[in-house]
Amino acid sequence: MNRESYNTKQKDKILKIIKEINHEFTIKDIYMILNKKVGLTTIYRLVDKMVENKELNKYITNNNKTYYEYLKKCNQKNHFYLKCDRCSNLIHIDCNCIKELENHVYNKHKFIINHENIIINGICNECQSKCKAGD
Repeated sequence: MNRESYNTKQKDKILKIIKEINHEFTIKDIYMILNKKVGLTTIYRLVDKMVENKELNKYITNNNKTYYEYLKKCNQKNHFYLKCDRCSNLIHIDCNCIKELENHVYNKHKFIINHENIIINGICNECQSKCKAGD
């Protein structure tokens, strides 16, 4: 097998894992899921390219830990994401109400929102139910 096809198979495996994860992840998470069979450099290179292409969001926490989240492609103009602070699930929402927020922010604060990257943090319905059941 030539080196190029080997690299393509590795990239395909990494991409498949990233697209299947419904929450934030680290490079180490991908590395461990692949049983350390794909080099960290290869994973970093692909993830960096995906961040550059706006396929992944990159977060750096206060303690300098880096997380990533896959952003599913959307052809809708009025969409945003809801991110659960408990389970880290990222929910894609298509809703015209975001237009009102964009208009308000522009009219009152003269700031243009990039609606493709709006992420609203909170607690999802499933996690709320778990909290109520534990009370």
